[in-house]
Amino acid sequence: MDHDHAHQLLSASDVRMAALIARSRRYEIQPAVSIRPFDALAESIAYQQLNGKAAAAIWNRVRALYPKRKRLDPAKVLATPDETLRAAGLSRAKIAAIKDLAAKTLDGTVPSSRALLRMNDDEIVARLTTVRGIGRWTVEMLLLFDLGRPDVWPVDDYGVRKGFAKTFSRRKLPTPKQLMKFGKKWRPHRSVAAWYFWRALDNDR
Repeated sequence: MDHDHAHQLLSASDVRMAALIARSRRYEIQPAVSIRPFDALAESIAYQQLNGKAAAAIWNRVRALYPKRKRLDPAKVLATPDETLRAAGLSRAKIAAIKDLAAKTLDGTVPSSRALLRMNDDEIVARLTTVRGIGRWTVEMLLLFDLGRPDVWPVDDYGVRKGFAKTFSRRKLPTPKQLMKFGKKWRPHRSVAAWYFWRALDNDR
């Protein structure tokens, strides 16, 4: 992906967008050379609806259940008693989701790393949202941050909607449908646009 071209295109679309890009931390996400979908998605499930610090503590305890392993083994996770995972801090719903993810990784529903890199965004969304507890937003974050796909447009993301409203001085947040329409002018670089709308809120945190 040509980052310079993406920045030029977005900056040329609106002076407010240009100002936001000029003052923000630069988008420099690179496409992944390889990714382990099971590890990335299991971690995403653990982080759902929790602040980063609390989620990280729980995830570290889960990882500690499998010492000496750089990567999680779906078969071992599936064989782990629910109570053990519960003691690490995972809720029952998240345990069910991670075990479903493990089972679907083993049966091939969740694509291998190599297969994932060959699939387009829509194919990946369709396949991964069959896993319990994984919605479109979770897959979009995987596409954007882990796979480095250039044209992901997470219209349901609160931060993107709020950053858009702040940048364009709108009192009301755009609906996902409105945001989908606005985003057309930033294709095929909507991941970059989303990144800068998140950056618009950096000073609010």
